[in-house]
Amino acid sequence: QVQLVESGGGLVQSGGSLRLSCAASGFTLDYYAIEWLRQAPGKEHEAISCISNKDGSTYYADSVKGRFTISRDKAKNTVYLQMNSLKPEDTAVYYCRPALIVGSSWEGFGSWGQGTQVTVSS
Repeated sequence: QVQLVESGGGLVQSGGSLRLSCAASGFTLDYYAIEWLRQAPGKEHEAISCISNKDGSTYYADSVKGRFTISRDKAKNTVYLQMNSLKPEDTAVYYCRPALIVGSSWEGFGSWGQGTQVTVSS
């Protein structure tokens, strides 16, 4: 069964850090780029970062650039999102899913899982 499972969320104060994990099962991350996206209460999903499966290139939305870092561990078949300098507006449920690199950007596809809640207090 193909599955991506997010974990690592929690409650953190403004300025703090968290590291999210996206663990793949049933397939290898070598086959797909992976994106992180989030949904804040009452808002649409926002794609925030992506990592290429081919060369490890990384992509970020302006809202997280310079604060978040996406990476992958092939041996663990896991993609990470290191989030630093967190702000209250980063509060959201975070998801990961496969993606395609399109030019200098990316497009996610397919559904997402349960996600992991990140809450940043002011």
